[in-house]
This record gives sequence, C-alpha cells and structure tokens, in this order.
Amino acid sequence: MQEKARSQSIYRVTLAGSLINFLLVAFKFMAGVTGHSAAMIADAVHSLSDFATDIVVLFFVRIANKPQDKTHDYGHGKYETLATALIGIMLLGVGGCICWDGLQAVWLVVQGGSLPQPGWISLWAALLSILLKEIAYQFTVRVGRRVDSQAVVANAWHHRSDALSSVGTALGIGGAILGGANWHILDPLAAVVVSIFIIKVSVKLLRPCMDELTETSLPDEVEYQIAELVKAEPEVSGLHNLRTRRIGNHYAIEMHVRMDGRLPLFEAHNHASNIEYALKKRYGNKTHVGIHVEPVKTNGIYAVPGKEDLAGTAG
Repeated sequence: MQEKARSQSIYRVTLAGSLINFLLVAFKFMAGVTGHSAAMIADAVHSLSDFATDIVVLFFVRIANKPQDKTHDYGHGKYETLATALIGIMLLGVGGCICWDGLQAVWLVVQGGSLPQPGWISLWAALLSILLKEIAYQFTVRVGRRVDSQAVVANAWHHRSDALSSVGTALGIGGAILGGANWHILDPLAAVVVSIFIIKVSVKLLRPCMDELTETSLPDEVEYQIAELVKAEPEVSGLHNLRTRRIGNHYAIEMHVRMDGRLPLFEAHNHASNIEYALKKRYGNKTHVGIHVEPVKTNGIYAVPGKEDLAGTAG
C-alpha cells in the first residue's frame, strides 16, 4: 500500500473515532452528573482518554510517515511505536484510576455509608456507548490491520475497552436502579471489575512496544524466512551474524553472507542486490537491509543456521 493512501486511511478512521468519542464524552459527563452515577462519570473519563489518544495517533502517525532525513537515517517509524506506548500508558493510568475510585466507594458502603441511586439517563448513556464504541472498534481494527499500523490497532482496542467499560457500567447502574438501596454498591463494583480488563489490555499493548524500543530481535520464524530467502540466491555459501529489529511497522535486517572469493566484485554486488530486492519484496519497500559480503575460497554447502549461529560474530 502506498504511504499516502495508508496515511489517508489512518486519518479518516481516527477522525471518525474521535467524533464518536467527543459526542460520548459530552453525553456521558452530563448523564453521570445528572444521574448521580460514579460509574458513568468514570466511563466518561475513559471516553475522554479515548479522545486524547485519537489526537496522539493523528499527530504521531504524521511524523512516522516522514521519510528519512539528516537527523533520522532510519526514518521516523518509531514515532508510531511511541504513540502506541502512550496509548497503552494512558489506558493503564485510566484503568488504575477507575479501580481506585471504585474501591473507595465500595469501602464507603462497607463502613456503613450510602451511595445515591443512579438515574435512568445514566443507563441509557451506557447502552448507547456500548453500541457506538463497538462499531468504532470494528471499523478501526479493520483499517489498522489492513494498513499494518500498530497505533491504529491499539486505538481500536481503546474503543473496545471503552465498550467493555460501558458493559460493566450498564450492569452496575441497572442493578443499582432495579435492586434498590441495598444494591447501589453494584455501581462502583462494576467499575472495579471493568478496570481490571482495561489494565489487562494496556499491558497487552505495552509489551510489543517495549520489545521494539529495547531492540528485541524479530521472531524466530521471521529470521528463518530471511535465511531461506538468502539461501535461494545463487553463489551464497553461508549466512551468519544476522541482526534484526523493528522500526515502527518496518523491519531492519543486517547480515554477513559468504560468496566465492573468485567472483568479480560486480557479480558479487548483483547477488547482494538480489537478496536486498527479495527481502524488500517480502517485507516491504521500506525494509532496511544491510549486507556485508565475505569472500571464501570455494563454494560450500549452505545450511540454514540455528539461532545461535545467526547471532554469532563474523568469522
């Protein structure tokens, strides 16, 4: 997919989600205040965090799509990873706040305190949020997977977490309304349960970001595919010192390959170029490929090395 078309898809889907978030933030806060529902106010805060992450995605994805320049020789792809990490951190913070507020309300009831009964408007707001946020999740995750954007997929999960939050909110508010004063505790209890799911999603988003930002290698199966592509090139007798990592949505691949030392430089360069072309054809035109050619006396029998060989130093 062309980068311009990819960027346009990301902007359109994020803007559509931000419009839904903006409308829900206003309606939820109004419903939470007028309906005396702590769970709905917490749900509104969650929607507010969704709106904030939409802005983050729009800002960082624009930077991530900038080409390499004098100060960024490998491009700006990690800005998108940074955006994903910020979304995960926001989710973690919001989940923790919702959990803390809910526990405080539950403790108040345990000590003999009372909570106000939520109003029907809060319940209707929760049901509307479930519907709209699930719709937003579906069309956002579809675009995110199609354009291979971690940040957009992360934003889609933020929509889904808000929908789950509203499910718990609806159950808590509904139980508190229909059950009477003795069941008003369901409102904060629902918020606590939902906050656990939100925290779980945030950890799921943050883990791959940490792997990339700490230069974790690509999965073994990807490195095996790389070795197979190199093996298919004539005159290559060995591969070692393979180094891989992610740069945003793109791969960086560096390696040492052995070829017959009697090959003319021009021919050895052509074989290295063929390997680079094959890798970019498989993993995308923006894949960074660095190949160091080592001469050997005669062609040997190529064997796909194990992980320990791929990570070894040049011999």
